[in-house]
Amino acid sequence: MTLAEERRNETRTDRATTDLDRAARRENFPVASRLLPPHARGKVVAFYRFARAADDIADDPDASPEAKLGRLDALDRALSGQDGKDPAAALRRALDDGRTPSDATALAAAGELLVAFRRDAGGIACADWADLMAYCDVSAAPVGRFLLAVHGEDAVTHGPSDALCAALQVLNHLQDIAEDHRDLGRRYLPGDWMAAEGAADADLVGPALTPALRRVVDRTLEATDALLTEAAPLPTLIASRGLRMQAAATVALARRLHALLRRGDPLARRVALRRADFARAGLSSLWFAP
Repeated sequence: MTLAEERRNETRTDRATTDLDRAARRENFPVASRLLPPHARGKVVAFYRFARAADDIADDPDASPEAKLGRLDALDRALSGQDGKDPAAALRRALDDGRTPSDATALAAAGELLVAFRRDAGGIACADWADLMAYCDVSAAPVGRFLLAVHGEDAVTHGPSDALCAALQVLNHLQDIAEDHRDLGRRYLPGDWMAAEGAADADLVGPALTPALRRVVDRTLEATDALLTEAAPLPTLIASRGLRMQAAATVALARRLHALLRRGDPLARRVALRRADFARAGLSSLWFAP
């Protein structure tokens, strides 16, 4: 590849990242950060587009579960190298068909996401915390594994990364418990904890948390706090400067959202991070810049 071609590719990637920056403002923890080095950013952008496409299929309110599964199967075929011009095929090309070990690992991580989206397609009700963590193993952990793979990070990062990704997933679910149940037929809160505290699925769409549902939310937050403790060492284990800083900022944002959900009622009003929270997290990440 000539220098001119490399520059054109970098320009296209920067434009794509800018477009995704706008879209990612709706996300608590966007993966397409400008902290990431240019050599990885194009792969991450392609991954983001693939994940959003799969998520949109699973969340399509006008499609039947069977239709959703068919469209997800088409994504899977494209990801495995069959004909396709969708974001799955684009991701495979960005990963050079998985020719290197790191790209092969990243490609496998993307495929794992489709397992979670297939489960989402027909509605979901988690039986217990173990069931929720099993869901996070395919819906959240692959995101971290993908980022680590394209940066060539050591396997020692996997455990803390999986814990952080699971915590982020649970916190997002707690923000959206009403919408998930009302609009998508999903309940991610552990069913056995719901039963033990006397909470019902109908409580998920009430005007405010009932005392029983508040106890379930708090119990879920306590379990999530343990995940965040396990995730805390992650920034110190990452070699890549940009990814290390992003991980540090993400841990800080997760802690902040955790605190907000402890005090807030996600049924009564939206519990969300503010610009000041992102600014503080960005400043805290500078500690990991050297």
